[in-house]
Amino acid sequence: MDLLSLRYFQAVARHEHISRAADELRVAQPSVSRTIARLETELGVPLFDRQGRRIRLNRYGTAFLRRVDRALAELDDARRELADATGPELGSVAVGAETMLTLAGLLAAFRERHPGVTVRLFQSHAQEMERRLRDREVDFCVASQPLAGPSLTSLELLREEVLLAVPPGHRLAGRERVGIAELADETFVSTRPGHWQRALLDRLFAEAGLVPAITCEGIEPGATQELVSAGLGIGLIPAMSCRAAGVAPVAWVRLDAPGCHRTLTLVHRQDAYVSAAARHFRELAVEHFGGMPSCS
Repeated sequence: MDLLSLRYFQAVARHEHISRAADELRVAQPSVSRTIARLETELGVPLFDRQGRRIRLNRYGTAFLRRVDRALAELDDARRELADATGPELGSVAVGAETMLTLAGLLAAFRERHPGVTVRLFQSHAQEMERRLRDREVDFCVASQPLAGPSLTSLELLREEVLLAVPPGHRLAGRERVGIAELADETFVSTRPGHWQRALLDRLFAEAGLVPAITCEGIEPGATQELVSAGLGIGLIPAMSCRAAGVAPVAWVRLDAPGCHRTLTLVHRQDAYVSAAARHFRELAVEHFGGMPSCS
């Protein structure tokens, strides 16, 4: 039993599919199949139930995976700790986020302060961020909705109002505030279920006994303002966006609804080693978002 066999097993267990695991590992499928067969022979039990070409992790495999995850995570943490001891201004940090635009200013400041640190970014919705944290693919996730997990902890970075953006010349342009009931006949530009914008929109309408009409449903929250400006509908956008220069023009209206805000948090695993690079990123994230002015 060697580390390579364990990493092959971990990938197959995650996908429950030999071909997908081979693609992730960038190796030939027969090599993965032979490795799993050797591992099962060595352990003396099958780790997967096989039905034709389909495989499913069985109770032996589930128990073994818990141990393998812990062992490989400890080794990965040890590697990061030794890297810190030899070069604290080097290393890497991996971050997941719903939209890259939220991180643009933070990343520019981080690269200026820590040019030797490699940053990897992953755009993910909430469920995918939870998986990446669980599988230790990322050090942090910057999330606008709660992430669930027994070992996850979060740090609040920013709490800001969410505004209604309408196209220039829209009937609501020039209004200071508007209630949800007044939006019953409007069409919305929003994100797919699983993203914070959609979750907030659905909640606000449900509390008013209504269902929003979605005319445009996407996966990039940062595109909402451009689409609203183009006249495709109206949309919910965080106050942070009304401070940005050079973006598509819209009119901003406050919503008369309780809880119309987003809370931006930095989420990480409590049981994972936090490298020097990750600590620097966390410190700068708190500084960066904590110093943001409010939107008047």
